[in-house]
Amino acid sequence: MVKAVILVKSPKKLIAAKLGKLEYIYNSFPISGQFDAVAFVKVDDLAQIREITTKIQMIPGVERTETMMEIQ
Repeated sequence: MVKAVILVKSPKKLIAAKLGKLEYIYNSFPISGQFDAVAFVKVDDLAQIREITTKIQMIPGVERTETMMEIQ
């Protein structure tokens, strides 16, 4: 199992709600600072992290993302 945190930059106010509807994202909420939302991801393998990041980047209004993976 691979866990990751994806930070999302988007001026859209409801971006966190849209993130929460995506498969493999088990929590998301708006944040303050350089990014506008955070998504917590849990997947079976590393390749799925890339897939979910690509889906997030395709959401209209998403400017950029930054992914941080859990290291054990």
